[in-house]
Amino acid sequence: MNKILIAEDEQAIAHLVQTALDGEDYRCTWAPDGLTAADLLEKEPFDLVLLDIMLPGADGYEVLEYCRALEVPVIFLTAKGTVEDRVKGLRLGAEDYITKPFELMELMARVETVLRRCGKTGRVLSLPPDIEIDTAAHTVRRDGVPVALTAKEYDLLLLFVQNKNIALYRDRIYEKVWGDEYLGDSRTVDLHIQRMRKKLGLEKRLVAVYKVGYRLEVGTFS
Repeated sequence: MNKILIAEDEQAIAHLVQTALDGEDYRCTWAPDGLTAADLLEKEPFDLVLLDIMLPGADGYEVLEYCRALEVPVIFLTAKGTVEDRVKGLRLGAEDYITKPFELMELMARVETVLRRCGKTGRVLSLPPDIEIDTAAHTVRRDGVPVALTAKEYDLLLLFVQNKNIALYRDRIYEKVWGDEYLGDSRTVDLHIQRMRKKLGLEKRLVAVYKVGYRLEVGTFS
């Protein structure tokens, strides 16, 4: 499990990010200002910091210097969205730079990418109580037994595991997995999801969301 520090003075945004990330793979801690973030970084190890620039107490650039000294990767999460701001943040040592407003799906993908690039994450993802995904070997096991998935079924499973408890629209699912523009035909997405969840016994957890798409529900079933 990766520990993530969210340094953000807007409680609503911090709560939204924490709700999206908290789970089997990530554990989040909130710091409402720069000084609190620095104190937390000194007291306990973190794998990643999601860092606002305009923080009270100490701004994001100051906290970034502290993170660099501790070798903790940083993703700036800020309303400062000019090219100059982005270039400055990246040149000072941030691993990535995301401007507000942002989509949770994109944030989660970037968090995973940075953790993987910085060697802060293992290659095995889990979906309790019985599914394990080896992202290096591209294999899936259920109760320790290999499950034969097609390439698209595997990509779908990975997408939902990376976005647990989030309703994903069919067009976004299609674009992410098939890499093409969605033209309104849901049969391709629906067919592959039906086959994948049947193979993995996810009929009760990977549910259809009316007029939206699908959501992988985690933590609601025993």
